[in-house]
Amino acid sequence: MTTQRDRAIVVSALKHAAPYIRLFKGKVFVLKAGGEVFADAEQTRALMEQVGILHQVGIRVVLIHGGGPQSTALANALGVDTTFVEGRRVTDESSLDVATMVLNGQINTRVLAACRDLKIPAVGISGVDAGLIRAHRRPPVERRGESPVDYGFVGDIDAVEADILRKQLDNGLMPVVSPLSCDESGTLLNINADTVAAAIAAELDAEKLILATGAPGILEDIDDPLSVISYIDRAALAKLEADGKLADGMLPKAAAIDAALADGVKRVHVISYKLADSLLLEVFTNEGTGTLVVSDIAALTPAEQQGVDQ
Repeated sequence: MTTQRDRAIVVSALKHAAPYIRLFKGKVFVLKAGGEVFADAEQTRALMEQVGILHQVGIRVVLIHGGGPQSTALANALGVDTTFVEGRRVTDESSLDVATMVLNGQINTRVLAACRDLKIPAVGISGVDAGLIRAHRRPPVERRGESPVDYGFVGDIDAVEADILRKQLDNGLMPVVSPLSCDESGTLLNINADTVAAAIAAELDAEKLILATGAPGILEDIDDPLSVISYIDRAALAKLEADGKLADGMLPKAAAIDAALADGVKRVHVISYKLADSLLLEVFTNEGTGTLVVSDIAALTPAEQQGVDQ
């Protein structure tokens, strides 16, 4: 039975959320969630319930998913070696087959199934579909004092055909994007999902890019999960990297965040999918839950630096 106190809490929450709903209705949010979110059915449902609420209040969501843990697990089961350099996966032919099976076959389909259960009108798409992501194979990368790294069948993005996603959004659909693409000759390429999310957010002129990760946010001390940085700008983020304060998995995220901000995305949020309702708290409350990244902290008002209107 609902008590008067419960009713008061519900009404208060709705009143608090109303300004944010008005502010963000019709805006595009690009959400990237790592594959680890979708390794567990309960975590998948918890995240997608939050995504469904955003959709239902009129926020136009594009979801990009990764699949790293699942790809590594399947590769190990098949006896395929997995190699990472500075947080980025090296993709040979066998690893590419694994990535295709996991990203397009397993994860994308499971996300769509969760959306069906939650009545979210979602449609699965990859960078290959209709030329959504135009890419080329990454040439060997030079490293100071070390041999060049050949990442194999890994793609660098040339362009994003954002109208493909806009048409889906305009029809009330939520695109669920797998980060696979191909070059002009049809050779499949694996692209880091954070990189794909940043490029899509920029091309869609997204209000927010949100990265849902296992970490609570960007940390001042990688060994202290309580050292979450509430807000940071591009220069400070670059200094963290230069000082060696970003772990391998955060390096490609930092590069994607920097690229998104450089290309016009005004706000990037790094949140933890492990924290209950973290996505809703980040969007509909003043305080948020993770790290807000902007181009220049000086552009934030004193109120924003106190955690208001993130």
